[in-house]
Amino acid sequence: MKNYQSVVPIAPPAVQRHATGLHLIGDLYGCLCDSRLMLDAAYLENFCRQRVDEAGLTTVGSLFHSFGEGGGVTGAVVLAESHLAIHTWPEAGYVTLDVYVCNYTENNRPKAQKLFDDLLAAFKPGDPHLHSVDRA
Repeated sequence: MKNYQSVVPIAPPAVQRHATGLHLIGDLYGCLCDSRLMLDAAYLENFCRQRVDEAGLTTVGSLFHSFGEGGGVTGAVVLAESHLAIHTWPEAGYVTLDVYVCNYTENNRPKAQKLFDDLLAAFKPGDPHLHSVDRA
């Protein structure tokens, strides 16, 4: 039988948090949107990049992938402020949406909310389940 020693946790020094953020999460059920948003990776990528620009956020790069005829799309836009991730299930009318921004040099919360709201309006979910998480 092994002999284990007790470990006493040591409190870390106080850390000043500089990169607080806002994480907006949506499970969008019953989406009644333009089918290209659910099925066409190139269309969805361009749409998301345009909404990012309109919200005043900065695109660093993006990658979107289609799962073939009738399949959904998964994609991400990497932002200087953090990211946008989206996944579609057209057969179920379901979309997951994730917008996260840091507030390192300025308050990006209103920009994140605009982006999230614009995407939400485009997908027109009948039953949206929305969450907002303060990150610190």
